[in-house]
Amino acid sequence: MSDTSAGRRVRGGGGATRRAERTAVSFETAKFIARNIPNFEILNEEALQIIEWNAETVLEEIGVNFVENPAALQRWRDAGADVKGERVHIPRGLARKLCSTAPSSFTQHARNPLRNVEIGGRNLVLAPVYGPPFVRDADGGRRYATIEDFRNFVKLGYMSKWLHHSGGTVCEPTDIAVNKRHLDMLHAHMTLSDKPFMGSVTAPERAADSVAMAKILFGDAFVDQNTVMTSLININSPMTFDGIMMGALEVYAKANQAAIVSPFIVGGAMAPVTVAGTLTQVLAEVLAGVAYSQLIRPGAPVIAGAFVTSIDMNSGAPTFGTPEAAHITYGTGQLVRRLGLPYRSAGAFCGSKLPDAQAAYESANSLNMGLLAGVNFMLHACGWLEGGLVSSYEKFVMDADQLGTLHHLAQGIHMDTNGQAMDALREVGPGGHFLGCEHTQSNFKTAFWRSDLFDYKPFETWAEEGARDTQTLAAERVKKMLGDYVQPALDEGKQEELDEFVVTRKAAMPDMFV
Repeated sequence: MSDTSAGRRVRGGGGATRRAERTAVSFETAKFIARNIPNFEILNEEALQIIEWNAETVLEEIGVNFVENPAALQRWRDAGADVKGERVHIPRGLARKLCSTAPSSFTQHARNPLRNVEIGGRNLVLAPVYGPPFVRDADGGRRYATIEDFRNFVKLGYMSKWLHHSGGTVCEPTDIAVNKRHLDMLHAHMTLSDKPFMGSVTAPERAADSVAMAKILFGDAFVDQNTVMTSLININSPMTFDGIMMGALEVYAKANQAAIVSPFIVGGAMAPVTVAGTLTQVLAEVLAGVAYSQLIRPGAPVIAGAFVTSIDMNSGAPTFGTPEAAHITYGTGQLVRRLGLPYRSAGAFCGSKLPDAQAAYESANSLNMGLLAGVNFMLHACGWLEGGLVSSYEKFVMDADQLGTLHHLAQGIHMDTNGQAMDALREVGPGGHFLGCEHTQSNFKTAFWRSDLFDYKPFETWAEEGARDTQTLAAERVKKMLGDYVQPALDEGKQEELDEFVVTRKAAMPDMFV
């Protein structure tokens, strides 16, 4: 970046920024969830100790692969690991010791400070679907995603009350070259929303572009001292860390930006068929990945992840919302908390091709499981369809609406004077009703969570209005939200510099579509 552009960034940050913030149109967003309910713990102390011992045995005796990354192998040698070819054998206790420097919680800053999120502790941050190459809507059916679709999903995420985070690759814009689309995606998150967002991980140089664009948006000094991006680093399970993903992790760790280190587990294919065996592998991979982030920069923020699904042994297709996935998600939460790390898992997972009853059952199971498992960062919280191949417009708003139930479940039971409601019980007495009592009148607006999407009208009214099902209501809501969308104000100097950065970087390389 030139000295001239750096100077423009400094000049654009004063009064113009404050005026933009004062005139911004802001849609209501609930604060990230702070749980007031206990985590569900499925493993006893003996089971936890067995899994922890077995995971370290895997690291020491079997080892993990760090492929196509000679620098990583040297870092492990210097740390005391036994490196044979690309196989790294980590002595018992070393990975856990390295993990101890990672923070137990951190703030991810948004360009609108009111939308900052705290990741870790008792908190839960909800982010949308990530990665599908296809999209689906009621009018156009299933098709390859475009940059217009991507921008639409960013807008829907920005306007969704219960969603705290703009996410990352909410769909893959296949009409943009593979080596350039990350620029358009980041530009959309930075300009069309003021919620926190994720950086690119598909190549180390794309991670570097993400950091450079973040410095335009937030300022160099702010990015150097604060976390403004979270990014998804998948492990090639079983126990393989490839040079592309680790290269991206290195970029983010050096820049003090957060990474989710997440095994990609399909039980029976990429992990053992038993829950305990899978938990052992998950913990081994998390220990190695998080430890490596700390070899890059002790204290770098990191989230321990677990993407978990089982497999249909007849068809080979992944399955979601299953009891085995729940067991693994609950157990991993316990293991991660013992490491003192933030936890990523769960989402609105389903294998259905449509936003139908199968999708609803499987997604509800997965969402509620995530809340009870103590998840701190939930990717795929809305919009996921067809095993993650499709981002669905209708399911996005259906899921986003239902995230409100997680907020209210997490509140727990209020036991203050108002919550005990003794005045109401005394006022109404035996045989009365509570509709008109003072306590009800004081509390009725906030007493019960209510969907903004579902139909609760009498049958006759519902029939007269066209007997609309949930997908139809969701399609109408999508159109209304996109029609009502107003872009959050952004300092003009920052907007121009982001535009210029994207144009310049694209012009510097030929298009690649593979």
